[in-house]
This record gives sequence, structure tokens and C-alpha cells, in this order.
Amino acid sequence: MKGAATSGGADGATPAGALVAATVPDAIARLRRLALRRAATARRRLTVVHGVLRARWLRSLQLRVITTTLIISAVVVTLLGFFLMQQITSDQLQAKELQAGNVVENGLVTAESQTGVDANPNGGSAQDLMGTIVSKLQPAPDTESPYGVAIILAVGYSGPPVYRLGETAGVVPGQLPDRLVTKVDSLQKKGESTPSFTFTSMSYPSAANSPVAGLVYGVPVGSYYQLYYFFPLTQVQQTLAQVQRTFLLAGIVLVFLFAAIAGLITRWVVTPVRRAARGAQRLSTGNLGERMPVRGVDELAALATSFNEMAASLQEKMTALQDLSQVQRQFVSDVSHELRTPLTTIKMAAEVLFASRGQLDGPSSRSAEVLQSQLERFEALLADLLEMSKYDANVEVLDPEPVDICNLARHAADVAQQLAERRGAKIEFRLPAEPCVAEVDRRRVERILRNLLVNAVEHGEGKDAVVTVAGDSVAVAVAVRDYGIGLAPGEERLVFDRFWRADPARARTTGGTGLGLAIALEDARIHGGWLEAWGEPGRGSVFRLTLPRAAGVELAGSPLPLGPDEAELGGGPAAAVPVGADGAGPAGPVLVNGVLVVSPAVATATAAARGPESPAGAALGNGAGAAGPAETNGSGPVGVPAGASTVSPRESASVGTEPPAGGGSASAGGVRGPAGAGGVRGAAPPAAAEPSAGAGAERPAGAGAERPAGAGAERPAGAGAEPAARGQAGR
Repeated sequence: MKGAATSGGADGATPAGALVAATVPDAIARLRRLALRRAATARRRLTVVHGVLRARWLRSLQLRVITTTLIISAVVVTLLGFFLMQQITSDQLQAKELQAGNVVENGLVTAESQTGVDANPNGGSAQDLMGTIVSKLQPAPDTESPYGVAIILAVGYSGPPVYRLGETAGVVPGQLPDRLVTKVDSLQKKGESTPSFTFTSMSYPSAANSPVAGLVYGVPVGSYYQLYYFFPLTQVQQTLAQVQRTFLLAGIVLVFLFAAIAGLITRWVVTPVRRAARGAQRLSTGNLGERMPVRGVDELAALATSFNEMAASLQEKMTALQDLSQVQRQFVSDVSHELRTPLTTIKMAAEVLFASRGQLDGPSSRSAEVLQSQLERFEALLADLLEMSKYDANVEVLDPEPVDICNLARHAADVAQQLAERRGAKIEFRLPAEPCVAEVDRRRVERILRNLLVNAVEHGEGKDAVVTVAGDSVAVAVAVRDYGIGLAPGEERLVFDRFWRADPARARTTGGTGLGLAIALEDARIHGGWLEAWGEPGRGSVFRLTLPRAAGVELAGSPLPLGPDEAELGGGPAAAVPVGADGAGPAGPVLVNGVLVVSPAVATATAAARGPESPAGAALGNGAGAAGPAETNGSGPVGVPAGASTVSPRESASVGTEPPAGGGSASAGGVRGPAGAGGVRGAAPPAAAEPSAGAGAERPAGAGAERPAGAGAERPAGAGAEPAARGQAGR
């Protein structure tokens, strides 16, 4: 039973020693973690304090001057005080040595004048002699410089018949320095009576007292006796301590006095400089009437005078420039208005000639066409000049309304689409699945996008252009990407200057005026948005427009990066996609990076099926449900690759397409929306027939009723029958 009771662990309990062994390391680890956390907290606080002090140090010239003066003054006063203390201490010790030397000389004379000094010591007569000498050499009780005196027998004469070593008053013979006693013995053997001294500590005035520092003198008296004096340095130490305290207090006062003087002088100098800095800041904000007070004729007064002269000259020049700018703006506005009347008359005559150009001979017909195109360019230039004059006069008014930027981007691509077709290129749209609605002025934003798209096609060297739209909770952004000549370093800012051209020798095939990007920049600014550019020679360029969703909201960032897509860096502007049987583009909608893209043929069918008045996302078939992301023959979401004209996912449900190779087996060409969307299953593709009346046989107003010369009379196979259908698909 006892063995069972003491075996431990039979009932599952843990021994106390094991608990202690397990607890101690845990406690040490907790303490270590706590110490590390506190050290980290202290380090962070010190970092914050260091940052604040550093910022204050760098920002204040007066603080730097005062602190530097304080440190230098403290060092100089400390060195000066140390030197003075050394000098005073040396002087005090020299004075004490001189005083003690005189006392020793007088005591030696008195001792040598006593009878029996030269006799061999014997018994009581020697003891009486030493007592008489000590009594005569003792200082008076009221003396200012007390000292101790002792006379002892020389070594070898302290035994019988004299049994006492000597007589003493304030000197402890056992505490005499051995080196001094040895030296006195040596002098006595040589018959010399020269005093010797050393510094030591000795109990004074008796052995029961604490040791004090002092001077010990020793001198031989005849051949048998030695005379010793002890002069305590207590009074000298008290004097030096008082002087040291005085120096310390005076040094501290002097250091702070120097710092105060430096601060006062620095304030006299820094205050006018600060006043000049504040004046310059107000001057830079447009307060051209800012002036500094001039006091006296010193250098600071010269600074104030120069500042005032500079401000007056700047105000005069700015006033002259403002007057000149006003005259220029008024001149441009007046000339633009005055030229409208004769331009209208000339344009009417030119239109008559252009309409009857078929009856003219070849050169005359070509001249009529050139005259018509140049008059249109001249009219556009006048319109741009009038627009810029309104911005210069700050009379432009914003008319915001909720607008889907995706629809606006497609609608703005009409003119650029014609130019792209003539160059054998396409405009690819990468649009989000949801609408990007923002409160903007529709006319101005459409003008910005039209300018960017035309420039992208014109400078794209025949390559495709990519339009990307994105948005977040605060802003929407449109990026127009081309793969043409690009921009040289620094031209991303110059490109927005008026009448600036990257290559003056480049022909203006679209009749540009040189003011498009300048007006676009002003249109973006009046919205509170950004218009920025990126480009590299040979890699193309990106123009990014960023607008706030709500009017008056300040932008903090853009939903799109300013630069090329990372996916484009290695593979060029377009990715490989399945091509239809007609070679016109993808066989059906394809999903690429979450964006739906359709081929031109499918986009044409989309426009024909929707009609001009059908908005994106309208109901399909009998209107049973709204269009959503489409599934073709049940094969899943369809999307779009780069390199084809596109529509948004909310439009793609209305597109009738042929099923892709290897697709599902539902009704051929049928399109249905997702479950619950109410799409018509098994319906014949609307694009398979002729375009409906809703598609419109003519292009929208402003797009031109006929194709430009040299653009080709017929559409490519599978791309649609009329240009209007492509224009509708581009929107």
C-alpha cells in the first residue's frame, strides 16, 4: 500500500516538480515577450519623437542657431573654467607651500637654538628637550592656519636610555610617509638641514580623527633629532570648492545668456526673412499687391526694397500680360465671329460646285472636292477657336446629366471607325459588364473621346486601337490605346499644347485643326477630371480620361493604369481568337479577361436586331425578359477577344449567332439568356435575314450618308450589307 501511495502517477496526477519545471520556462517566455513588446513600443515612441525634433530642427533656422550657440558656449565655458580652476588651485598650493616653508624654517631655528640639541640623547634630559621644543613650536589656539608639529629621535637612538620615540602635537608619527622619513634620514647622515615635504593624508589632530589631505614637512635637527610638520589643506579645499561652485553657476548663467543673445540677434535677422518668405508665398498665390515694410538702411532694408521692386515689376508685367491676353482672346473671338458670315456664303457656293462636280471635267471636279474638304476644315478650325476663346474667358458652363460612358464611347467612335476602315484597322472595345454611369456633360465628353479615337487611328500606323472602360465607386475612366509611332520622352505634356504636332511633316488625313487635345484637356478639367498621356517610341501611346461619377467630387485615383496592359507587353495588340468561316472575325462571342467581344459580323447583326431606338439590355423576342449575359446553345457564357469590334455583355444576349464548332446541340443559331432571363429559345437568328428597318439604312446625322472616296463600295463578306449596320455596332 505504501508503495502504491508513493509511486506517483497511478491516479494520473502530475508531480509538483514537473509543474514547476513546466511553468518556469513559460513564465520566462512571457516575460521575454512582454519585454520585447515594451522595447518595441519605446522604440516607436523614440522614432516619433526623433522625427518631430528632426522636422523642427530642419524647419527652424533660429532653433539651429540657438542650439549651436548653446553647445559651443557650453564647451568654451567648460574649457575656460577648467583652465581657471587649475590656475587657482596651483596658486593656492604655492601660497600654502610658501607659508609652510616659512613656518618650518622658523621652527628649525628655534629647535637648533635649544641647549642639548647636539648632545647625545640620554634619559630624561632628552625627553624634556623634545617636550620643550614641541611646546615652543605649537601654533596659537586662535591661529587662522593650524598645523601639527612633532620631534622624534633619529633612527638608532630611540632605545635605552631614552624609552620614548619623541614628542608630538597634531602629528601621528606612525602615519608619516616612509619616503619622507627615509629622505630626512639621508639628509641627516649627510649633515644637511634642508626641509623636505610631500602631500599625504593624515588623521588630524589625533589618530582618532578622519584623515585629511595636507602637506608634511621634515627636516633634520642636529645629528640626533628630526622635526616634522603637518599642514592640513582643509581651508584650501574649502576655498577651491567655493570657487568651483561660483564658476559653475557663472558658467551656466553665461551659457544661457549667450543663447539668449544669439536668439535675440537671430530673431532680428530671421524675422524679416520670414516676413519675406510669407510675402513670397502670398505673391505666388496671386496677391500681386503684397509688399514688405522697409525700416532703416541696412542689409535687411535692402532686402525689403529689392523684394518690393521685384513684386512691383512682376505686378506690372502680369498686368500687361493679362491685358495682352485679353486683347488676344477678344481678337480671336471677334475674328471668328466676323469670318462666319463670309464663310457661310463661300460654303454655300462651294456646295453648289460640289453638287454639280459630275458635270465638270476632271481637274475642276477634283478642285471642287478639295475646296469642299478645306472649307469643312476651316469651319472646324473656327469652331475650335471659338471654343478655346470661351475657355480663355471662363464663360463655359457645365451641363451634367447621368450618362453611360460605355454607350458614349461607342457612339463617339463613328468618325474614327470610317478612318480605321480606310486604313484596314479596327477599333476594339473592352467594356465592363455593368454600366459605367457618371454625371457628365454628354457633348463635351463625347468630343473628348472622338478626338482621342481619331488621333489613335491616325497615328496608329494601320494597327488596331483599343478602347477600355472601367469604373469604381468614385470615378470612371476611359483609356484609348494605339500601337503606332508613340511619344518621345517629354511629349506626353507637349501633346496637349495648342497647335503642337509630334511630326510637323505628317499629313492631316482627317483635317485636324491642332486644337483637339487642348480642347479635350479643358473639357476634362471643367468636369474636375484628368486627361493624361503615356507613350514610348515604337510602342504606341495611351490616353486616359478619368472623370468623377458625381459632379464636384475630387478625384483621388483612376480605375485604369496609365500605361500598356501587362498582357500586351509580350504579344502585341490582339490575341489569337477563333475565326469564322467568312474570315471576318470570331465565329461567335468569346470571353476574354471578363470582357465580351464580338466580330464585326455579329456586331452588325446586333445592331440590325436592336434597331436604332433599342437600348442595351432591352427585352428579347416577345419581351418576356431582359437580356443578360448570353449562352450560345447552352455552351456557357460567351465573350470576346481582343482585336474585334465589341458590344457589352448586356447587349450580347440580343445577338443571333451560329454555334461555335463543337458547340451544344440546341436549336441552331438560337440564343437564350440565363435562367430566368426570359430569352427566346430556338428563335431564328435575327441577323440571318436582311437588316430590319430599325437598323436604319442610312448613317446617323453627322456620320455622312456616303462612304468616302477610296473606302470601297462594298462591305467584306459577313460584315453586314450597309455601313449603317457597322456604325450601329460600333455604338
